[in-house]
Amino acid sequence: MVNHQKIVNLLKINIIMGAAKPIDKEITHYLGHLSTEQKKVVLSVVKSFAREEEAWEDDKAYIAEMDKRFKDLESGKVAGVQLEDLATKARQAFKNRKRKK
Repeated sequence: MVNHQKIVNLLKINIIMGAAKPIDKEITHYLGHLSTEQKKVVLSVVKSFAREEEAWEDDKAYIAEMDKRFKDLESGKVAGVQLEDLATKARQAFKNRKRKK
């Protein structure tokens, strides 16, 4: 069985180390512009994300699917996508979308 928890933890560490501080600052900046009602909505969304993150660990079907996908990646059956490539394509798609408007 592939240790998906280890991979997930490594991804979380990578994300936290690389992006958490700028994201935290940006979130804090925008929170100051929200009304109390808007903040309540944001809090409910954050709480739902936290619950979803906890829930997958007990989902046997999800774990089986992730194990299959990790095996496919490790065996070379499917090609992974580099985060930088994905970000570049997303930025380009966003720019193209803005130009069409």
